[in-house]
Amino acid sequence: MITFSDVHFKSGDELTDRLFNEALIKCEQNIASFGGRNVLVEGAGYEKIWLETQPMGGRMYAKKNIETALNNQLLFMEYQRDDGRIPGSIAVIDGSVTPQFNKFQGFCFPEPALDMYFLVNPGDDYLGRLYECLEKFDDYLWKNRDSDNDGCLESWCKYDTGEDNALRYGDAPDGWSEEYPPEGCSVVPMASLDVMSYSYSCRKTLSRIAYIKGLEDTGDAWASKAGSVRAKIREYLWDPDARICFDRDNRHVPRKVICHNTLRAMYWGSIDRDMAAKFVETHLLNEKEFWTYMPLPSVSVSDPLFRNEPSNNWSGQCEALTYQRAISALENYGYGSLIPYLGRKLFEAIGTDCRFVQQYDPFSGQPSLGAESGGRDGYGPAMLAVMEYTAAMHGVRRKAHNLIWGCLQGTSSEYEQLLGSDSYRICTGHDGSSAYINGKKIFDTHKNVSIVTDMNGNVLKVTDL
Repeated sequence: MITFSDVHFKSGDELTDRLFNEALIKCEQNIASFGGRNVLVEGAGYEKIWLETQPMGGRMYAKKNIETALNNQLLFMEYQRDDGRIPGSIAVIDGSVTPQFNKFQGFCFPEPALDMYFLVNPGDDYLGRLYECLEKFDDYLWKNRDSDNDGCLESWCKYDTGEDNALRYGDAPDGWSEEYPPEGCSVVPMASLDVMSYSYSCRKTLSRIAYIKGLEDTGDAWASKAGSVRAKIREYLWDPDARICFDRDNRHVPRKVICHNTLRAMYWGSIDRDMAAKFVETHLLNEKEFWTYMPLPSVSVSDPLFRNEPSNNWSGQCEALTYQRAISALENYGYGSLIPYLGRKLFEAIGTDCRFVQQYDPFSGQPSLGAESGGRDGYGPAMLAVMEYTAAMHGVRRKAHNLIWGCLQGTSSEYEQLLGSDSYRICTGHDGSSAYINGKKIFDTHKNVSIVTDMNGNVLKVTDL
């Protein structure tokens, strides 16, 4: 079992160098003790671990602290209810670790948790616990979150998808603790792309775990079940004319708000490749919608429900959490070449003052500092996004049994990832990159590419960056 990790980065680009290393330092301020075990909280006034951010955030922080990263997965497994529901957040209240079940709060959990299996090698017990956890949660979703039996899972409150203050939810409650839907609301219970994607992510990961265990028939069965969720999303939530997914309200009417949630579906991998391509071409790269001066607002800037509110509001401004999720979303569908542009936009928005906050103005890139909620420095998703974009462009990341090397030319840099007793290092000059495993050179390149190798350094895939 690997218990040690560390990361070192230096760059001739002053902004990138400063942001990465300041993010490392400030992330340490977000380490908190939950029942005597260190976890990475969200930070900037958000002193809990949330299901939408902290398993993913912990996984990204594994490059610096594997123990803390693993705890960010384990606590959600350990505090799962007997009926399968996973807490949307976990807090320390009066000294006691307290799971909270008043929302789903997103679900960026299955893939990061499985990533930790490959990274840490914690053994079959961990893999079995994760399998049981995901199987129970998927079962819970289908027993409880299709109240009208239309075959599409539902969101019952704003916090179920982590869209605080989102206008598209109408008069829906912020949180909801009951096991029956709220009544008398104009929108919820709402057939939800996000909640369907939670099930897809569970089933896809269950399939992967079964294959790892050598259970081919079980893996095939879960893959088929994941496929049925993806097919329902296409049939019920995809609008082929608008080229985007729309949730449906409690009257089954599409909520035709042009919001970024189809990009979130790309993070989970829950839509088909042709759907992703149409969304990216029509909406994501549209300068009048999502490809603004600072890209990725939560709602298209041309949509009537867009609001440029600086304080914790998923109706408009660019969220650091969206940038954090966008890396996997784009790589999943072959759009990794957009990562350097988004990374640079994020770096420039944060700036050399290194104020890591929650939201950024899509028209100016200005960070929303001092806002009552979300405007404090030290916001974890912003810091972890900086670290992950840097790794994607100039460093090395482990994914399952492979390594992904970022070979972006144009400035000098050196990135070293230590995992256990192994060293993975990439050095880039102005016109070339060289990669090393334990001091042995494995390749040179003079192109702006992302290179996938196996753990021994054999090149498996090369894509543009």
